[in-house]
Amino acid sequence: MAGLTALVKGHGAGNDFLLAADPTGTLDPDPVTVAAWCDRRHGIGADGLLLAVPASTAGIPTAAEWFMDHRAADGSVGEPCGHGLGVFVAFLRHTGLADLSDGASVLVATRAGDRRVWVNGEEYTAEIGDFAIPGGLDAATRGFDVAVKLPGLERRPGLRVDVGSPHVVVALDSPATLAALTLTGARYDPDPPAGTSLDVVVPLGELPDGRGSLRLRAHGPDGGEDRTCATACGAAAVAVREWAGAGAPDEWVIEAPGGTFGVRIDGRRVLVTGPAVLVAELSPLA
Repeated sequence: MAGLTALVKGHGAGNDFLLAADPTGTLDPDPVTVAAWCDRRHGIGADGLLLAVPASTAGIPTAAEWFMDHRAADGSVGEPCGHGLGVFVAFLRHTGLADLSDGASVLVATRAGDRRVWVNGEEYTAEIGDFAIPGGLDAATRGFDVAVKLPGLERRPGLRVDVGSPHVVVALDSPATLAALTLTGARYDPDPPAGTSLDVVVPLGELPDGRGSLRLRAHGPDGGEDRTCATACGAAAVAVREWAGAGAPDEWVIEAPGGTFGVRIDGRRVLVTGPAVLVAELSPLA
């Protein structure tokens, strides 16, 4: 990619990215090059590329100073990612593009709108957007609006939740059943929109500090298990909170295969907390 001489590798609980600064807003990410860099066998390996671009050059209305230009591992334009936001802000701090102390926050422009991110040591709290229940009041009242058939299980009720990307959330009654579950091959009635993730949860009740807790496994729209998906954490917390009814906690602890994450629901706004770590500086040869 002409003009790009340095990359940084970072991850949020294993959700890994390559990052670079584009201070003039003139880099043109070539999909073939991005895909080659992200290839785990023949390249560096990553879930995507994040470019820090001056928001004034991005051509979108925003109050932010920096735009997160997210490219997926195949080189295509990517959707905003909660863990990506944390890694992006860690990169801004590391490179001196943003001067942020603990407790400070920064507004980041994305293709889905502005997202605020707070710094908490090596953890970052990111707005992932507002949630919606696509099935409306009827679905929220009943607690489901789709039937899901998973291998080895009877049909289960599921609730569609949108947190900037579509999800179907299904509850099981035991961690053992969740651990043994095959996530591939789910069948839906009715079929959800393309790109929908499946989030299977086991509610674990309230912790002594009043936060809710749940265990989660998520199957992404790309056909594989997603061990750390921030939007899956958010959608799962929203669904379990809806099922719990009045008085349910607004703050949740999510146990996922990739780590433990925090979710806070503020009105309709969803915020996810997790780690972000930068691990290497690299110079691409091609």
